[in-house]
Amino acid sequence: MKNITNKPLKLSVLILFLSAFLSLSTFAQNFPSRALSLVVPNPPGGLVDTSARLVSEPLSHLLNQPVIVDNKPGGSGNIAYQQVASGAKDGYSLLVSYSGYHIANPILMDKLPWALKDLSPIALITVATNVIAVHPSIPVNTLKEFIAYAKANPGKLNYASQGNGSVSHIGTEIFKQQTGIDMIHIPYKGSGAAIQDVLAGQVQVFITTPPSVMGHIQTGKLKALAVTGQTRHPMLPNVPTVGEAGLPGFQLESWVALYVAAGTPKPIIDKLSSTVKAALELPEVKQRADAAGIELRYLPPDAMTKLLNQEITDWSKAIKSANIKLD
Repeated sequence: MKNITNKPLKLSVLILFLSAFLSLSTFAQNFPSRALSLVVPNPPGGLVDTSARLVSEPLSHLLNQPVIVDNKPGGSGNIAYQQVASGAKDGYSLLVSYSGYHIANPILMDKLPWALKDLSPIALITVATNVIAVHPSIPVNTLKEFIAYAKANPGKLNYASQGNGSVSHIGTEIFKQQTGIDMIHIPYKGSGAAIQDVLAGQVQVFITTPPSVMGHIQTGKLKALAVTGQTRHPMLPNVPTVGEAGLPGFQLESWVALYVAAGTPKPIIDKLSSTVKAALELPEVKQRADAAGIELRYLPPDAMTKLLNQEITDWSKAIKSANIKLD
């Protein structure tokens, strides 16, 4: 005789599962029903805030709800990260995440008010390349010539960064490791003082974002050897990429991505991600991004996770090898 005592139980479980699925689907279809916020870990201005404002208006139009940019600077970005990571898991509060915080903070800081597992990706939205700039006193005109010169003069060149643990610091250490050159790190508190010393020739090398040095490159006060992204920078069209200049294995891009609290229902994440993709494809958004010198680049959640994991591996290696510590 067949045992049929489990059939009602199995049917009940199936009904519960289908009910939950339909409930989530209905919730996602009705989402959003009120305003959303983009929580920015930086003050107004700069790459991260500009990226948020590039997408806020088109997202508002596509989602038919207000999308508010909420600047929460401080604590090396941790104030904004904690707010979203510990907030409601409903998709209404989105973190505008900066790679310099998202990668470096968990590696460099012993105690964080958030963890990588507390956040789920929505999409990559923008990237900003860097430029390898040197003082004219260095007798080189190409990246290959510079690498050869640095190898012939180990420890005689100084490079500037925006501070210990900054993208320019860690990125240059990765550059050193991949090329086998030896340069001395001179940290500064921001780009302004660093650029002044590079212009004066006291520091010879600075890998930084193009807007910081573009005017000095155009007047010949600095030489641009290569940009560190996948494509040439629109405002430096004659400067090759590192790949074109003979170093295809090196890339240094600052990125901005949208994240929500982990545990946010997948249908909501999927809806937000597809809407972000549609927003980035609008011609007017590209025009505004080009004017700001920022590249739009969409990646879905799975690809964003892959990018983050790869960069955590690369940065961890560079930080450990160079014994990088925060100020």
